[in-house]
Amino acid sequence: MAPPVTADTSLPVLSAEEAEHSRKVGQLIREQIRAAGGWLSFERFMDLALYAPGLGYYSAGSRKIGPGGDFVTAPEVSDLFSRCVAEQCAEVLRGGGEILELGAGTGRMADVVLRELSARGVPPERYAILEVSADLALRQRERIGRLPAELRDRVVWLDRLPDRPVRGVILANEVLDALPCRRFVVAEDGVRELGVALEGETLTECAHAAEEALTTVCASLMSELPGPLPAGYVSEVCLRVAPWLTGVGECLERGLMLLFDYGLPRAQYYHPQRVSGTLRCHFKQRVHDVPYVNPGVQDITAWVDFTRVAEAALSCGLDVSGFATQAAFLLGTGIERSVGEETDPVQHARLAGEARRLLLPGEMGEAFKVMALTRELDAPLSGFALQDLRGSL
Repeated sequence: MAPPVTADTSLPVLSAEEAEHSRKVGQLIREQIRAAGGWLSFERFMDLALYAPGLGYYSAGSRKIGPGGDFVTAPEVSDLFSRCVAEQCAEVLRGGGEILELGAGTGRMADVVLRELSARGVPPERYAILEVSADLALRQRERIGRLPAELRDRVVWLDRLPDRPVRGVILANEVLDALPCRRFVVAEDGVRELGVALEGETLTECAHAAEEALTTVCASLMSELPGPLPAGYVSEVCLRVAPWLTGVGECLERGLMLLFDYGLPRAQYYHPQRVSGTLRCHFKQRVHDVPYVNPGVQDITAWVDFTRVAEAALSCGLDVSGFATQAAFLLGTGIERSVGEETDPVQHARLAGEARRLLLPGEMGEAFKVMALTRELDAPLSGFALQDLRGSL
């Protein structure tokens, strides 16, 4: 058994409401641990902490994104990001089509993309939003409600993937990183699966014999690496990528799927020096690596293995048509032009500062990647004209 994980005392103190909510989520997780015989896989723990109906972080109401929330996404940093996304969408929608956004955050990107596409004369026939968070759906409706009626009436909310085929664009910004993942630790005799057990009433990280599916996947990915991983090496593998992508991919009859997320190709993801994995938790703008504190009121994510995404895409008949850093994508879709068009000195300086945060390697420019998956599409993809990292997958 690994030593108990202790709370980061530098984290902000929970409000009384947050503490009560976290207590209920923790109680549910403890009940599940006991019912399972004393141990839950990390994947199951993450599933409960994030998505338990009415209780999980994304299922219950709490402010997640932006000032006063737990983290900030690229569309919240600057509308420049969404204007660039609109530029890429416009290339696909010139022949007509719709947009499906998976997890639309505060609705800010949808708002900007709709306005930009309308200004270009290519508004989508429909803008569908699939959102699992009640809090975020409410914020989206408030924001979209301020759009002109001609655009507002094009927006619909879905509670599941659409039955009818999508011809156009599917957008997923920071969705894959929130899929529950397995965690493993390399031992002398193979791999063991990390999960959570109880020490009294305290949630405690604990290694367990790995299931055959995880053992097989780990053996396969390690066989692709240049050398062995050291004993004690901890990392993640998301076995839900393939079924998720298969389901979403089946919706795309013709067009483009754009995936934005922080992640790496497999050889870099499982680098021998990355000994502690990529798991991160976000709570009130603080980043830490202790997932077992504050269950239900903090976000839990892991970086994306984009090689796994590409493999899953190919297996369900999609083409991997582009893979680049966020910086290269934004430069290819005209972020510099957007900044340069602003003539007011004060606003120009503001936009330039926002652009730096989106572009610089030390900010979001390199850690975040963009992948283009297509089906029966021959439209240009300017977001991938400056850089092609597909050879690294």
